[in-house]
Amino acid sequence: MRTPVVAGNWKMNGTKATVATLLQGLKHGLQPGRANVLVCAPFPYLSQVADELSGTAIQWGAQNVSEHPSGAYTGEVSVGMLEDFGCSHVILGHSERRALYGEQDDVIAEKFCAVQAAGLTPILCVGETLEQREAGATMSVVEQQLMAVVNRAGITAMTKAVLAYEPVWAIGTGKTASPEQAQEVHQALRARLAREDGAVADSLSILYGGSVKASNAAELFACPDIDGGLIGGASLDAEEFIAICQAAG
Repeated sequence: MRTPVVAGNWKMNGTKATVATLLQGLKHGLQPGRANVLVCAPFPYLSQVADELSGTAIQWGAQNVSEHPSGAYTGEVSVGMLEDFGCSHVILGHSERRALYGEQDDVIAEKFCAVQAAGLTPILCVGETLEQREAGATMSVVEQQLMAVVNRAGITAMTKAVLAYEPVWAIGTGKTASPEQAQEVHQALRARLAREDGAVADSLSILYGGSVKASNAAELFACPDIDGGLIGGASLDAEEFIAICQAAG
C-alpha cells in the first residue's frame, strides 16, 4: 500500500515570527496518522524549521536547489547545503519555476539526479497550462515532463521520489481540478510509468496540487490514484493544513 504524503509549499512567504507560530501550531495540533507530513520552507528559514521540528514526525524540505554541487553560482543553493539543515525533500519543476524562471525539462532532470545522489527525496512537479488543457494536450505535456526525468535518471529512480500533478490553471487561482479530472491525469501518469515498470508505478506516491483546501481534500484524496497533496496557500494556516493532513489518513 502506498504511503500518503502531504507536503506544504510555503512559497515566498513567512517571517521568523509567523514561521514560529505556524510550526508551534503544527506541532501541537497534528496527530499521528498514516500520512507522511512535511513542510518546504524558503531557504532563510530552514535553520529555524530544523530547530523547531527536530524530534517530531514532521519532515522538512526546500522548494528548489541547484544542479551544481558548488562553485561560482551566485545566489544558488546546493544539495549539500540542504543536507546541512537536515532536509529530507526538495520540490523540483514547480510550474512557477518553469514559467517564471525558465527551467526546462533537462535542467529539472539534472536537479533530480543531484538530489537523489545526495540521498534526499525529490518531489517532481508536472502540470499543464489552461491553454494546453483546452487544446487537449494535457496528457502529452505531463508525460513529456515526467519522461524527461525518467529517461535521464532511469525508471528505478522513481522508487525514491514523489510525483506531484499540479495543473497550472488551478494554482493559487481558487480553481481546483475536479476529483474526476485529477484522477484521470494521475491514472494516466501511473499507466505511463507502468509501461516501463509496473511495480515502480504501483509503489509511487502521486500527489495533487492546485488550490487544495480542507473542504475539498477528502474528496480528492479518496480517488484511487491520488496519494496526498502538495499544498500551497492552505499550508500557511496551521488549522487548515492539519485538517488536510487528517483527510489524507
